[in-house]
Amino acid sequence: MTIPPPDGSRDRRIEDPTNLWIIHPAGRLLLPWAIARGISANFVSVIGLILGALAAACYANWSSWPFALLGLVFSVGWLIADGLDGMIARATRTASALGRALDGMCDHGVFALLYLVLAYSVGTLEGWILATAAGVTHAVQSNLYESERTRFHRRCKGETPVPPAPSRNPLVQLYDWVAGSIDRVAFRLDQAMSRAADPVAFGQAYAVRALGPMRLMRLLTANARVFAICLACLAADPRLFFWFEIVPLTALLVIGLVWHRAVEIRFLRSAGVASQQPTNSPIQRT
Repeated sequence: MTIPPPDGSRDRRIEDPTNLWIIHPAGRLLLPWAIARGISANFVSVIGLILGALAAACYANWSSWPFALLGLVFSVGWLIADGLDGMIARATRTASALGRALDGMCDHGVFALLYLVLAYSVGTLEGWILATAAGVTHAVQSNLYESERTRFHRRCKGETPVPPAPSRNPLVQLYDWVAGSIDRVAFRLDQAMSRAADPVAFGQAYAVRALGPMRLMRLLTANARVFAICLACLAADPRLFFWFEIVPLTALLVIGLVWHRAVEIRFLRSAGVASQQPTNSPIQRT
């Protein structure tokens, strides 16, 4: 089994190679320096947003290849900051709901700036339509991939899902229903794991089977998009990135989800677990 990262927050087996060899090592190198100077996780999140904004400013001049490469450098800096803020929060035990929200807003803010700048630089209606479509598909892809990765990490620890608190707000109910759609399909394995004599061993046995789809879907991380943007700009056509977002990444997501659910079904059958849909799933809403 691959040795996990020092803080144990991620499984190295499904991590993007650039995280393993560039982003996370750089963050761990900066971590003692940041803690010694009392730098907060929220401050690092804001620094990441600034680096992302600088990357967007460089990509505004993508027709000049030095600016495209400089945009990549700032983007990598943003990825390092994005990992470092979580390391600081865990190391100093200062993780909070505000910090998670700020981190998420900074991440989305960086990509929003990049999409706007690239669409504006293309300067056509087609460019704006492609940017909008790419932004929507990006949001869906990222949300579903993060759900899959969170589910994988949770199962590796033998933990079952905790449903969100019910709400009377129709919009919140709709969001929970959509966000939990995959959970309703995947819950059979979680229910079987909760009944297992050793949930941790059950989850780890599942994880070995699930490495294939999870490794495929790691191409949906921000890292792949950062390099794809630079390559599209170096090819003198930012629209190539939008098409990459809309077609190949969407196809990859669908293949990964179907593959992952198939792995779950086969694992349940090999474990001798009945495959009928549970009627008491805590993910379901009334």
